[in-house]
Amino acid sequence: MDECLNQNSQRALANKIAEEAGVNLHDCYQCGKCSAGCPMARGMDLMPRQVVHYLQLGMMKPLLKSKAIWLCAACHTCVDRCPHDINLPSLMELTRMEAKKRGIIGVQEVDKFTDIFLENVKMFGRNQEVVLEGLYNVTTGHLMQDMLNVPHMIKNKIVGPELSMTKQAAEVKELMKRAEERSEE
Repeated sequence: MDECLNQNSQRALANKIAEEAGVNLHDCYQCGKCSAGCPMARGMDLMPRQVVHYLQLGMMKPLLKSKAIWLCAACHTCVDRCPHDINLPSLMELTRMEAKKRGIIGVQEVDKFTDIFLENVKMFGRNQEVVLEGLYNVTTGHLMQDMLNVPHMIKNKIVGPELSMTKQAAEVKELMKRAEERSEE
């Protein structure tokens, strides 16, 4: 990756990501409200405001290698607190997608979860929690991590053994296919 990302191409990539996210990076004056409100910040190696700052400076190499872009929950707390409504979750997602294209996976479990979730939605037209949880636990080796919660979840009908598809499952699958094709361009 280092050979193909010189300083100019790093800056161009940062600008491309910002443009796709609909964000003017110069709107951020580093007030830190996004970082202060982020529920995932304690696990991140870069705070949300630092992610924006790295993009402003065109410092894509460390950003693509960071865990922060993989840990963003896209809850939009940062956007709600930002005086300029900077769409940080979109910046995080687009940066994560770029890292994945380059084979850089900062948090394997998050990548695995996302892949299983998307396949689940493609197959059923919606997420099936039981399928997602089962496949995630098996593929990551965390076989028993949720077992204590299962009785409560079944009793309260949070999850169940039945699978349901949306009536428009084929349309959802087609939309996802088109989105994948677009992101590969």
